[in-house]
Amino acid sequence: MTGRVMRRCAGALENEVLTALWATERALTPAEIQAGIGGLAYNTVHTILKRLYDKGLVLRDADGRRGAYRPAKHPAQLTAEALRRTLDQCPDPIGALAHLVPLLRPEEAGALRGFLTAGAEGSAERGPAAPEPDGAPEPDATA
Repeated sequence: MTGRVMRRCAGALENEVLTALWATERALTPAEIQAGIGGLAYNTVHTILKRLYDKGLVLRDADGRRGAYRPAKHPAQLTAEALRRTLDQCPDPIGALAHLVPLLRPEEAGALRGFLTAGAEGSAERGPAAPEPDGAPEPDATA
């Protein structure tokens, strides 16, 4: 296949742009993103940013520049939302979770155990939820 250029799929391009945005604390212009990714035309980057904006995945800052973009969500939020959508579409979400748990790395399983122990109201941003006032014993951490 000489002379053929390998093309990236749209999802991969969107992921590359989001990765570039997540790598910095400030909004980036399409030209800055293009320079950071390399190998993409300016118009391609601009089109990807428009699609991401339309999906609510990036925010546009118009602070005197032609337009700079920043991510609307943290990568962990997007992953959690994708997992939720997948479970919602699954005919057996409990079975899917049962198959997922053995695939977790030990540190992931430990973190998940801590989140579950803290309760559904606890989150990574807010910290663990307060213990129940009824004095019920904590669940066994080895379960």
